[in-house]
Amino acid sequence: MANLPQSISSFVAQNASSPNSLANKDRKMATAEQLVLELSDPNLRENALLDLSKKRELFQDLAPMLWHSFGTIAALLQEIVSIYPVLSPPNLTPAASNRVCNALALLQCVASHPDTRTFFLNAHIPLYLYPFLNTTSKTRPFEYLRLTSLGVIGALVKVDDSEVISFLLSTEIIPLCLRTMEMGSELSKTVATFIVQKILLDDIGLRYICATPERFYAVGRVLASMVASLAEQPSTRLLKHIIRCYLRLSENPRACEALKNCLPDMLRDATFNGCLRDDPTTRRWLQQLVHNVSGANRMAALQAAGLDHMSGSGLSLALKAVLL
Repeated sequence: MANLPQSISSFVAQNASSPNSLANKDRKMATAEQLVLELSDPNLRENALLDLSKKRELFQDLAPMLWHSFGTIAALLQEIVSIYPVLSPPNLTPAASNRVCNALALLQCVASHPDTRTFFLNAHIPLYLYPFLNTTSKTRPFEYLRLTSLGVIGALVKVDDSEVISFLLSTEIIPLCLRTMEMGSELSKTVATFIVQKILLDDIGLRYICATPERFYAVGRVLASMVASLAEQPSTRLLKHIIRCYLRLSENPRACEALKNCLPDMLRDATFNGCLRDDPTTRRWLQQLVHNVSGANRMAALQAAGLDHMSGSGLSLALKAVLL
């Protein structure tokens, strides 16, 4: 407000606390409270879910209200559990999918809010969403369900919190994300890859994925498959997250050594030059990735030439000479 003209600053300041402004806020709060109360009534719940999911951005304190009001979270979980029977065999209708996705949108609101995120996690509520991520049907109702579920997990990982990462790893979120990265739509693949990226960017997540060859190659295989698909149907948004995942993997010595053999050639040549023309950040990531993996190749070449007996400083100087 300091940069605004004085007259405008005065106007904003006066109206921020004006009776009309306070009355509007009170009306919004009353509306939100009424809709939250209606969630506990099975006869009113469907319309309340729809209204709240549409207006959730208007209600600043909606997440605490949802969490602390009696029976509300139980009602949302009831909506989720009620469609488990139609997941397999797949028999989810568009109407049922829309309804449960409205409930998931409210859970995403709770997962995003700093005052309710920890409660949400401690109650293990993300586990209720995992059956949706384990589906394989590519019909629109199931795709919408997966995407909205991923949105809840994505809201958790957006905040850099090792507690969140540890919880997700302990509940086996990686295989579920990899499944979506293989068979989901472009948008759900993007969100799932973003989640894997955020897990990798945490030191706990990087150590976990690089701890065993099986985990590393499971992630590497899916990333490589996605790169091959993007060569035919480019998506700059998705490619950005894939490259960031690879770059983070290359920061682990063992993973970097493995990448010299399994990094797709399409990331080393000019395949995606056009796709990344207007994205200098991702181009820099890709250049750094190739540099890191090339360094691993040259290190291996030095060792194969019998230089592995050199002291650490001598080997460092030799490697530096090769790189330069």
